[in-house]
Amino acid sequence: MSTNGIWSSDRRYSSEEDHHPTTTNEHTRLLPNRVDSTTYTPHNPSNGPYLSPDDPAVSPYNLFTVRLVRYATVALTILTFIWWVLMVVSVFVTPPGLHVRGSPFFSFSYATVALVTLTISLIFFAVPSKSQRVLSLVLAGLLLVDTIVIVAVTRTRHEEIWVGIGSVVWATLMVGWVVIAERTVQWGKAEEEERLTGRPEHRRTLLEWTEVLLSSVALSVITAVVVLMTCTLILRAVDSGLRPPGERYWVDEDKYQIHLYCYGNKTDASGAKSTTVLIEGGEDPVERGLWQLAENAVKNGSIERFCFADRPGMAWSDTAPSPLSASMASDVLGETLSRAGEEGPWVLVSAGIGSIYSRVFSSRHGEDVRGLLMIDPLHEDLLSRVGDPGRGFLLWLRGVISPCGIDRILGALLRGRRSVDRVWGRASYQSGTTIFAKLQESLVADSLTKRDVASSRAIQDKETPLVIISSGEQIRRDSEWEAKQRDLSHLTRKLEDWDIVDKAPHRVWDTLEGRDIIERRLKRLVKA
Repeated sequence: MSTNGIWSSDRRYSSEEDHHPTTTNEHTRLLPNRVDSTTYTPHNPSNGPYLSPDDPAVSPYNLFTVRLVRYATVALTILTFIWWVLMVVSVFVTPPGLHVRGSPFFSFSYATVALVTLTISLIFFAVPSKSQRVLSLVLAGLLLVDTIVIVAVTRTRHEEIWVGIGSVVWATLMVGWVVIAERTVQWGKAEEEERLTGRPEHRRTLLEWTEVLLSSVALSVITAVVVLMTCTLILRAVDSGLRPPGERYWVDEDKYQIHLYCYGNKTDASGAKSTTVLIEGGEDPVERGLWQLAENAVKNGSIERFCFADRPGMAWSDTAPSPLSASMASDVLGETLSRAGEEGPWVLVSAGIGSIYSRVFSSRHGEDVRGLLMIDPLHEDLLSRVGDPGRGFLLWLRGVISPCGIDRILGALLRGRRSVDRVWGRASYQSGTTIFAKLQESLVADSLTKRDVASSRAIQDKETPLVIISSGEQIRRDSEWEAKQRDLSHLTRKLEDWDIVDKAPHRVWDTLEGRDIIERRLKRLVKA
């Protein structure tokens, strides 16, 4: 009750001095008294002691706690943005210490989730809602599951190392912070409404409902993306149980591992050291076709032994730091063979773009190379097709969405795709590591790699026996391809054969005639 117009309650005014406090604290309204407000004054008690709910002075920002939380959110957003920029840069040029042995697109995705969630929180900071809080809690729970999977599974922990683990942990913490911030603003909003209007305000304006709708839709989209990422991560964990046929060896100062597989006898029937066929895959891993062809050749007695190493990012090999040119990949192959104790002599077999890598390797190990067999090889003058900017952008875009793994998830659920299909089989092209490897290839194809292969041509041993097997379909479809195949036939002075398999596609070994010719020519080179 009031006496002489003076209120005695703690939410009323006991004197004019109390109405105009001289000290500022958390419960002091920031905005000055408005002429049109309904603030009670002793000189005009009919206005009442409270403000209108629509008065701008009724704001959670009046509380120092809320303002502090907002400043902290801004600071965290800036830090997250810096990390996000580093993740973008690392795809193209890996900064020291930020190399990820798996797909760098996963750590980039987690950084993006954290950045977008914090940005949404800042945009709609003063309009908290239950839907935002629930979605943020679900999002935090999913990210926590991702953290556990990455840390608990040996292979994913090996691939993500501290960069990927740090990204998912940071994203989890940032979403948790958003929940705390939203709850703090909700508390501050109710506190100020009760203090300045007499009761908490439950109604919303049309603008506020629009903001709630937009924030809820945005958080729903992010949650759906993280659900897909969690499913893809689980598939990665399942695929890690597929053991490689060979061994992995640490290379490049133990930064990452390369998978090497060898099969057959190191000596022939006479006890002499046998020539080893060293296979370089093309656009696909060696395991897709060439592996089976080589094993059949050993069983048929055409060759004694073969080896192949998956290029960085392909099949069971880790990804390498960017950039990665043909000469760098060749050095990595040489180091892997050395660590495995494999010494040659070699007959090099390569397909498609793999011929670029084999030629560089041959020029650097000419004394150990006994022959070159190239299957529908790519000419260095056509590397511009691989390095086309449009192709590079599409590979980057595919990489960005690869953590969602929609095609891999649907393949596993609806098409019966297994780990073999995803690691090196027909679905391996969907893997984030494979996409990244092809992006690396594209980024330097028409610059560093082209320079490497041009140098290798100049120093190639001209007495090395050479066999070229070309795709008839590719030649008929592309006249320039035919001209470049002809040019490659002059790579050395000892062209043994140039076969054009009439009905064979680019993957010549997919046809019975192609496999037969490859094996016969290979036997001839090895036995020579």
